[in-house]
Amino acid sequence: MTTATIRQMRLGLFLQGAGHHIAGWRHPDADSGSENIALLQQAAHTAERGKFDMVFLADGLTSGPDAHPSFAMRIEPLCLLSALAMSTSHIGLAATASTTYSEPFHIARVFGSLDHLSKGRAAWNVVTTSYDKSAANFTRGNHPEHDQRYAMAGEFVDVVKGLWDSWEGDAVVRDKAAGMYFDPAKVHALNHRGQFFSIKGPLNVSRAPQGHPVLIQAGSSNEGQELAARTAEVVFTAQQTLESAQEFYRDLKSRLGKYGRTHAQLHVMPGIFPVIGGSEQEAQDKYAQLQSWVDTAGDLSPGALSLLSDRLGHDISGYPLDGPLPPLPESNQNKSRAKLLTDLARRDNLTLRQLYHVVAGARGHRIVCGTPQQIADALEEWFHGEAADGFNIMPPYFPAGLDDFVDLVVPELQRRGLFRTEYQGRTLRDHLDLAPPPNRYA
Repeated sequence: MTTATIRQMRLGLFLQGAGHHIAGWRHPDADSGSENIALLQQAAHTAERGKFDMVFLADGLTSGPDAHPSFAMRIEPLCLLSALAMSTSHIGLAATASTTYSEPFHIARVFGSLDHLSKGRAAWNVVTTSYDKSAANFTRGNHPEHDQRYAMAGEFVDVVKGLWDSWEGDAVVRDKAAGMYFDPAKVHALNHRGQFFSIKGPLNVSRAPQGHPVLIQAGSSNEGQELAARTAEVVFTAQQTLESAQEFYRDLKSRLGKYGRTHAQLHVMPGIFPVIGGSEQEAQDKYAQLQSWVDTAGDLSPGALSLLSDRLGHDISGYPLDGPLPPLPESNQNKSRAKLLTDLARRDNLTLRQLYHVVAGARGHRIVCGTPQQIADALEEWFHGEAADGFNIMPPYFPAGLDDFVDLVVPELQRRGLFRTEYQGRTLRDHLDLAPPPNRYA
């Protein structure tokens, strides 16, 4: 692993086959399809050409006729990343998996396997699954309350990390003369019995090339930040303003000390939705074109209302679209995103229709329109302003939206010394300058 002498930003590609904008697939330069493997491979190759740290796949456990085109159908993330591992060589491979609707042994096994397949490029985005409707697809009864989901997640992560330590790094010896394939003294059962999980172990996957795959967390509530401070190495977040991003960054980093961790051991990467043009006006016109496809004869589509309702945690279809956001009680669902959108609507006096237009593009993440230089300015301001360690890039459509960023913005960041020109290692931990965790038994 190399240690950079000059701090440089991290970049992730948030890959969604039909684009991040709800109407991005309609753009003349868009190919689309969350099951279009050729397109998804092309995007991963482009991000690797741009020297991105990782490609990231979100996931959800529901679908329906009112779903976002990128959410309605999609290849299971670990299957897809296994395919991408075979056609890439350096870029990290990150995916979401739920701690509420999965089992620790299974998650430890699949991400450990992906780390082997990719030679050390795997990352797990730990989520608790926000949406109540997910419960209907699993024989688990009701969706757990927010606080219980995070209590489960904390124990779940601890168990997975314990399982990843099942095999010491030198346990597999393959000694033909002695007839010993592995040293049984270096294979360990976990024997975990906790509040939510009972897991014996050991894991049936040897120690991962990275020791542990990189841990990512995306919750921004108080409970989410506490889990991230204790366990995560990357945090994906949504912030709208420099001030709110700086506040989140300071708050999260300030929690690390009580867990014996340093600021450098956790990278904060807000989502950025870039719309790039040869001039600022061209970029604004491009964004306006995307937004023009949201309304149909003055009405929002059922998918539009569903997307906003999901983010707010309440059905808003019965409220006047051109009226203000009504007072809504706190939801058991996505608390941090609901607060972000509510604060935005109150601050800017947005109607429900206007708020939806924000959500249609980036679901609450920051939207930046401008020239490559202006996009780079915006990223540099947050990076140097201690609001971010890097960014999760969310192109409005593929492949052209990503091509524009890699071909136009990345060279500008490199010219400013803000981003690498070549990979200095092969694993995701190398890219992120994160040390492999020691094995607890060694």
